[in-house]
Amino acid sequence: MKLARHGPPGQEKPALVDAQGQLRDLSAHVADIDGAALAPASLRRLAALDPAGLPLVVSPARLGPPVARIGKVVCIGLNYADHAAEANAPIPEEPIIFLKPSSCIVGPDDDVVIPRGSAATDWEVELGVVIGRKASYVSEAEALDHVAGYTVVNDVSERTYQLARGGTWDKGKGCDTFAPIGPWLVTRDEVPDPQDLALWLEVNGHRCQNGHTRTMIFGVRRLVSYVSEFMSLLPGDVIATGTPPGVGMGRKPPVFLKAGDVMRLGIDGLGEQQQALRAWSRE
Repeated sequence: MKLARHGPPGQEKPALVDAQGQLRDLSAHVADIDGAALAPASLRRLAALDPAGLPLVVSPARLGPPVARIGKVVCIGLNYADHAAEANAPIPEEPIIFLKPSSCIVGPDDDVVIPRGSAATDWEVELGVVIGRKASYVSEAEALDHVAGYTVVNDVSERTYQLARGGTWDKGKGCDTFAPIGPWLVTRDEVPDPQDLALWLEVNGHRCQNGHTRTMIFGVRRLVSYVSEFMSLLPGDVIATGTPPGVGMGRKPPVFLKAGDVMRLGIDGLGEQQQALRAWSRE
């Protein structure tokens, strides 16, 4: 089952994606695609619906993030060995964790704003893991039981803020619009093995990242279990699991995003995103 949200920012409505890729309205069955809707019993109830019997959403103007009111986006740094190599960083012995604030979450095709004064805004395609049941001190064996599904995340990053402004990575990871999520939440039953997914990203039509989740240093089971040792993962939370090589910072010389650029990215079976870059302005 693929779940989505459509409509203007802050006014999104829940929808199901049918076999033809059309949106079917779920408003009569669930208030929103939020933590409560992602509970196992709720997902079973939605999965039992006949999509053909749901109202067709005609010409949806915008897709929002597929999950409403995401509490936190927990990100994993340097989780692909080849990405660590291009960053001249050692292979982590344990997962590197940082957080993106909810204020940076946008829809999959919304514009990404280059922060004021930025000269090093970068791209990162990532597999997003959406939590469906509270996870606290869960074992690797039971970790996937707490996952509602998967989505695409672009972990947009400002490298100067991240690496040269002191303190943690969060400064360069949490700018407004720096977490496009979607287009859909694909439920766990449709993804038999999260370590068997190809992911890619293009800038202005040029393929920059080609990766595969099988090359993760720490797989999804390990990450859910590990993060749950340090904080409770709540329904609707998202884990962004790291990016493969090909980011702008790793190029020689480095290449960064500028106003007018267009990013397009996707993951097998989870859909595609596209964002235009624009310069910051006071709104």
